[in-house]
Amino acid sequence: MTLLLLLLVVGICLFQCFCASDGTISFLSPGNLSNLLQRIGMLGIYAIGAGIVILSGGIDLSIGSVIALTGVVVAMLAIRGFNPWLVGLATLPICGALGLWHGFLVSRLKLQPFIATLTSLLLLRGLSRGISGGISQTMSGFKILGNGSFLSIPTPWWGHGASMPIPIPFWILIGIALIMAFVMNFTVYGRYLYAIGRNEDAVRYSGVKVNRMQTMAYVICAILAGIAGIIELSYNGEVQPASSGLMYEMWAIAAAVLGGCSLRGGEGSIFGVIIGAALIKVMYNGINLIGVSTEWEWAVIGIVILGGVIADAVYKLRAAKKVKA
Repeated sequence: MTLLLLLLVVGICLFQCFCASDGTISFLSPGNLSNLLQRIGMLGIYAIGAGIVILSGGIDLSIGSVIALTGVVVAMLAIRGFNPWLVGLATLPICGALGLWHGFLVSRLKLQPFIATLTSLLLLRGLSRGISGGISQTMSGFKILGNGSFLSIPTPWWGHGASMPIPIPFWILIGIALIMAFVMNFTVYGRYLYAIGRNEDAVRYSGVKVNRMQTMAYVICAILAGIAGIIELSYNGEVQPASSGLMYEMWAIAAAVLGGCSLRGGEGSIFGVIIGAALIKVMYNGINLIGVSTEWEWAVIGIVILGGVIADAVYKLRAAKKVKA
């Protein structure tokens, strides 16, 4: 399924090469490709966190609010003279504590993950607006993390000497993806997490500390959301308490589901989540290049995502029938 999704991403990219609204092959311009990698990196980071929680059989709706709160805290302290790099690092343990809280509500108090994280979505968003007075927080001197680049890829098709800079957010995504792919595929924690998603009771009866494993999934998700919030602040140079990170949890869940993570838990991969994030951002990029009105952007992407989810469900149903036969 991941291979089919990758082929779909490649197909959409090829389609965009010849369908720009101005008749040029602007999709292949170094600037557009670099910007696309930047957006994929930013979405992929917190989508991986959402995917890990989904693999464990849960869901986290607080991602966007964690991103907003992280940005507000870092910006407010940086404006008052604190080093934004140090402040950013200091906020990550706070994000981890939020993940611990979600894990406590879900694994210990047995609240539904939807309800537990929905309350945090509202609470953290309100906290972001409250501590900032609802005022946009603008800062400078912290641009390199979100807007910088490291190394370049030659793009001879665009002209002699042309090259595409690879954005730092994309490198961060690659680093996080490699670490989490190792954890999920080559450690006991990863194997247990997949098993919990498939059959939590069976894993608990085998003596595994399910509560601890589930809690770690929420901690990882919250920390990755915090990292995304810092990068988002660096990229924009400001944070809007009421709108920063708005609906990001939906994009993260969509990327994870498109990438093969089953909402029932126990299925999916880190690579698949990245491909799902790439598909969303490639579609969004194509909508802009083709010239579709901004009023229709979300509707078009929603239809495509729905089609992908339905196709995945049909594929799994057919696979299940073949196994029974």
